[in-house]
Amino acid sequence: MVNEASQSGEAAPESSPPGGSSSGPHAAEHTRRSRLVAEVVERELLGVAEFEDPSYEYRRLFAEMWGTFLLVIVAAGAGVVGALPIGGDITLQMKVMAPGFMVMAIIYFMGTVSGAHLNPVVTWAFALRGDFPWNRVIGYILAQVAGAFLAAFTLQWLFGGVVNGATVVGDGIEPWVAFVTEAVLTLGLVGVILGTAFGPRNVGANSAIAVGFYIGLAGLWAGVVSGASMNPVRSLAPAAVAGDLTDIWLYLAGPFLGATVAVGFESILRGKASESGRLAASGVISPHNPGGR
Repeated sequence: MVNEASQSGEAAPESSPPGGSSSGPHAAEHTRRSRLVAEVVERELLGVAEFEDPSYEYRRLFAEMWGTFLLVIVAAGAGVVGALPIGGDITLQMKVMAPGFMVMAIIYFMGTVSGAHLNPVVTWAFALRGDFPWNRVIGYILAQVAGAFLAAFTLQWLFGGVVNGATVVGDGIEPWVAFVTEAVLTLGLVGVILGTAFGPRNVGANSAIAVGFYIGLAGLWAGVVSGASMNPVRSLAPAAVAGDLTDIWLYLAGPFLGATVAVGFESILRGKASESGRLAASGVISPHNPGGR
């Protein structure tokens, strides 16, 4: 492997002979690099330990509620505003890409706090995979439900017609076809999320790009089939506030089925859960790391 000296055009320093002592700049450089490695290891271990401190759970729950609110206000809001006289220029492509870009932004700005699940099936998948503690699943899902309903009520209060932001089965599409579509789309989504959170492929903020673009691209072809929800609370909240729960079962069952299958696929592709996957699922925030970085 080419070292820093050879990359800059200088001759690489010779290694100290086995059993010999090193001194001078070579010893200083070795000590510096050892300290850097030790700091990285200690930081990750602290992140795991401090995530288990329940005194910071309120921050994570608030992050999930706020993030899900933002996701639903954009995903459902595109349909609500698009149905108004002023919304005629909002195209289907805009409507399906908007939640993808919002998810991307949310992962960037608060993914390190809570893991930015924003979706009950993502929390379910991380727990089923072994990356997220089961005793926190209910809290996360309740926070996501609260954020989604707050967004739906806000849209109804501001504009009315929140039913226009609900996900619906496309004209001429059988409900079972929409169910399978939601399951398959969620299978792919959760696969992307679990894949970018695994071991050396835990690409951090770059997972925002993969997840965000997957949501948008899935919507480009499946938006007319089922609405490309892939998120039970995104579908449930606008439908419940509008008082129309027609076909809601498929938006609840389909994503959970797809997420469960995705966990099985991940085990086949990559083996057991990793510690870095657990960090990605959890978020890292503590007194030593208040920004979650």
